[in-house]
Amino acid sequence: MVLTDSIEIRAAPEKVFNWFKNLKGKADYRSWHPGHVDVCWTKGEPFEKGSIARFEEYLHGRLHRFTFVCTKVVPSRVIEYRASFPWSIVMTKGAFVFEPRGHNSCIFTATIYLRLGPLSRKLAQSYLEAIRQHMKEEGESLKKILEEGGHQPILNNPHYEPSPRR
Repeated sequence: MVLTDSIEIRAAPEKVFNWFKNLKGKADYRSWHPGHVDVCWTKGEPFEKGSIARFEEYLHGRLHRFTFVCTKVVPSRVIEYRASFPWSIVMTKGAFVFEPRGHNSCIFTATIYLRLGPLSRKLAQSYLEAIRQHMKEEGESLKKILEEGGHQPILNNPHYEPSPRR
């Protein structure tokens, strides 16, 4: 199963790619989406081949912790990554693609590849919808940040309700 979201951003692919390259800490990560909590690069620089990062974010009202390894980076074109265990059982890989579109514009596409059978898809339907919504909001927020120079995430989001930590 593949989840994908695309949005046109009035910024050159280089500018969008460089925004990711500068995603170095908690403040940067939180500025992208209200469900984002923290990012910590444990190996290498942000979004370089072989770099490793731990991400914390709320999805479907619950805090999740992921570790990702960057597996392929083509500057200003593509970033591919894979999840570490245990998430790698379900999420085989993800990608950010920066496709040039005319002068000073690009299509930003976020994609995640999931290993789910028909029964798993049915049981996880609300969770999958929350992921789709999160991806859409990330794209909209990135567009706003890069086009308007803002650094604030989408606020007052009716789909974002973090549950208390337990």
